[in-house]
Amino acid sequence: MSQMPRQAALPTCPSCAEPLDAGDRYCGACGFDLSVAPRRPDDHPTLAMTGTTAPAAPAAPTAPAAPAAPAAPEALAAWATPAAPPTGGVRFDRPAEPEEYPLQAPDPRVAAEAGAVKVCVACRAGRVDDDGYCENCGHAQPRERDHMELESGPVAAVSDRGLRHHRNEDSFSLGHATLPDGSPALVAIVCDGVSSATRPDDASMAAARAAGDALLEALPQGAHPQAAMHEAIVAASHAVNALAGEPATAREHTPHQNSPACTLVGTVVTQGLLVVGWVGDSRAYWVPADRATPPARLTEDDSWAAQMVAAGLMSEAEAYADERAHAITGWLGADAYELEPHTASFKPDRPGVVVVCTDGLWNYAEAAEEMAEVVTPDAAVRPLHCAQVLVGHALDGGGHDNVTVAVVPFPAPPQGAGNA
Repeated sequence: MSQMPRQAALPTCPSCAEPLDAGDRYCGACGFDLSVAPRRPDDHPTLAMTGTTAPAAPAAPTAPAAPAAPAAPEALAAWATPAAPPTGGVRFDRPAEPEEYPLQAPDPRVAAEAGAVKVCVACRAGRVDDDGYCENCGHAQPRERDHMELESGPVAAVSDRGLRHHRNEDSFSLGHATLPDGSPALVAIVCDGVSSATRPDDASMAAARAAGDALLEALPQGAHPQAAMHEAIVAASHAVNALAGEPATAREHTPHQNSPACTLVGTVVTQGLLVVGWVGDSRAYWVPADRATPPARLTEDDSWAAQMVAAGLMSEAEAYADERAHAITGWLGADAYELEPHTASFKPDRPGVVVVCTDGLWNYAEAAEEMAEVVTPDAAVRPLHCAQVLVGHALDGGGHDNVTVAVVPFPAPPQGAGNA
């Protein structure tokens, strides 16, 4: 920073500190004889740059001074040379300061009083207020939904906020059940909140929970997986519609927003049968363990781009390059035109995995062949690791949206099973 130049200080009397004029031999205020003022002693620094005391320089011989009138005692006291400081200088034997200071531990008395009160992840001492900020250091706390990972038996899912959104509006639900014949059934539901709607994060969570609970209740009772999937989507729709009447929706609603809304895609995998269901533009892919066999996309988007392709008006590449491509034509919510759950069933003749995901992932691996290239070879035995890799692929590609993916292994079918 620049500074203004300073004026040179005027000489002052060594006795009374009054300003002097050039050429004065006596002080005009106290009459001090300026000719007897001792010369300034040589500088002897207490601390040299090497940390040792500099040796005192020998005094130069001086000629005897002429006799002068004795000065006043108070003047001599004022001009007396101060005592030399200790020769030790600054000590260097102090203990070295640590590069990092340990964070203050939470007060156990506060923790006992607060019960389940959250403690700041940064300072580990302050309480976290209802807005998600530390009352001690002000640090914003990570939301629980910013990054979620879950394994349920052989099924796994990962959800991440992404790199551009301020919150994660995706959600998922996993589970496994036992069918009446004793065979296992695997369930995965993935939902994507509609950002232009009110409370999209609540909508996706309500839909995922309702659909997952409905499937895990119906499958052990003997319901056909495809029929159970249809009813699960209906249950999810009712759960999202119910949010429109809650006071929280009225508080957050603005004129440009719709009622809470989300998309949904899910799968049920049993011994030899693969069922998918969806509303919106979240997708399911089939990736066989034998990569020599072609993969497949199992869902068709409820979107403007899909309608253009289905009508033969545009190619798939042209439609999805359009800025209107991701405008959805089907969703769950009170503002939906009409609920049309889509379901389909397949009987793969070989093992593989089902990848269930939001557009936050498939935007970076749209074609089935592109998705298969990202799926790890050991996805069936390490589904969580595969889901982590897929989310990482989306983040490495830019992470423009929330990204959620579930990986569901498909077992080898019974002997003699064929294609659906």
